[in-house]
Amino acid sequence: MIGYLRGKVTYLLIDYAILDVQGVGYRLFISEATRRELRLNEETQLFTYLSVREDALQLYGFYTQKEYDIFQLLISVSGIGPKVALGMLSHISVESLCHAIINKQASILTKLPGIGKKSAERLILELKDKVSCDGGEEEQLLLTNEDEVADDKLSEAQAALMALGYAQAEITPALKQAARGKDTSEIIKLALKYLSK
Repeated sequence: MIGYLRGKVTYLLIDYAILDVQGVGYRLFISEATRRELRLNEETQLFTYLSVREDALQLYGFYTQKEYDIFQLLISVSGIGPKVALGMLSHISVESLCHAIINKQASILTKLPGIGKKSAERLILELKDKVSCDGGEEEQLLLTNEDEVADDKLSEAQAALMALGYAQAEITPALKQAARGKDTSEIIKLALKYLSK
């Protein structure tokens, strides 16, 4: 219905922004990745998805076409609504999410908010042939480690950092630097040291 909106960001909160488009303020629910790209009182363009429910009309905004496209795929899966899909995109980059689906890594998907084992399996089953990845090695760090023990340590460290409120985009480069840690706690310490710089 509404392909995109272009206007000035007049409010910017944790989970939504208000875009002033020629005097009309549109409230758009946004992911952490999109929020990092927005600046208060600056003009921007967001791709939009309108969610129509019995009791509400809600607009979702995306800074990139890629994020918008994966959001559309996520909500096409039974049991994944717009809020869950947006929560997923706030905790993992689009590239890492695609890699997890293609590589059938349910253990990474179940660490995302609102995703249990059955939902993760359904996501993999329904989307593995629909998503494509174009991220570099850095994005794939947590997903293509051939050493299963090291991969488990990194996954545990990733989950701990997410629980502390860090976004996937911040965590990936930090874990790349911290991957030399001997155990999970050391990896977390090294990653936190990197993140505090």
